[in-house]
Amino acid sequence: MALKVAIQMDPIGPININADSTFRIAEEAQARGHSLFYYTPDKLTYREGGVYARGWPLTVRRVQGDHFTLGEETEVDLSTFDVVWLRQDPPFDMGYITTTHVLERIHPKTLVVNDPFWVRNYPEKLLVLNFPDLTPPTLIARDLQTIRDFKHRHGDIILKPLYGNGGAGVFRLDPNDRNLASLHELFTGINREPLIAQKYVPAVVKGDKRIILVNGEPVGAINRVPAEGETRSNMHVGGRPEKVGLTERDLEICAAIGPILREKGQIFVGIDVIGEWLTEINVTSPTGIQELERFDGVNIAEKIWQVIEAKRA
Repeated sequence: MALKVAIQMDPIGPININADSTFRIAEEAQARGHSLFYYTPDKLTYREGGVYARGWPLTVRRVQGDHFTLGEETEVDLSTFDVVWLRQDPPFDMGYITTTHVLERIHPKTLVVNDPFWVRNYPEKLLVLNFPDLTPPTLIARDLQTIRDFKHRHGDIILKPLYGNGGAGVFRLDPNDRNLASLHELFTGINREPLIAQKYVPAVVKGDKRIILVNGEPVGAINRVPAEGETRSNMHVGGRPEKVGLTERDLEICAAIGPILREKGQIFVGIDVIGEWLTEINVTSPTGIQELERFDGVNIAEKIWQVIEAKRA
């Protein structure tokens, strides 16, 4: 059956249609006969008991620079839709969090993907804390001495913002590094949030594996290899995607985390694995669909929509 689908996302104009996962989700929805409505997070409104958005009917096509057509701008009642996609990129700030509170008011009558309550309570770098046996040694703290002690204990660490994304603000501090105090001063001068530190995993030079899970089940992976001289493997900062398979350890990790993702309505999730270790569980706006589809010849977007359609049947 045809579904009414709204997509809450960042501006559609500048996206790379050959990499953007939201575009691929919209493209597959359209191919399946679903109608699309697009709006940006700033157009979301709660008013007198209702949840509304001002946006546009949307048609997409795979022509870069001419990849979408908008209908007439209008305000819609989101409770009349079958599905709303929560797809704007982090940072996971109060603006982002507020959209989850608002969308929670129409879920699950309108299916919000991913479930906004658990997106809010399980941001990428915090859900991994449920699985300490699967992760490298991890610290969440703001106190400089506590971070110093962690670095002294483990020698070589990664330090990054707790609610960052796309590789921004990620630093490797090796045993000879003398910049911890300066970085701490920089970060704490920007906001009041804690930092996250993890023991450096040397296997990252061979790549950071992004595994895609659909309704808690792994459907494939890509390997993101850091550019020469880089610690970060994120594709936003020059990481190179490569075809890769799933190892027994990968499947063990997915089997451990899959049930909680399924239970909490996290339909489309990307996890990051370096060597033998789980480092992040991305539920806010995961990427990697298009690269995986090209490498493996599997329609991942179709798998996502099959789950959604079954929930709406």
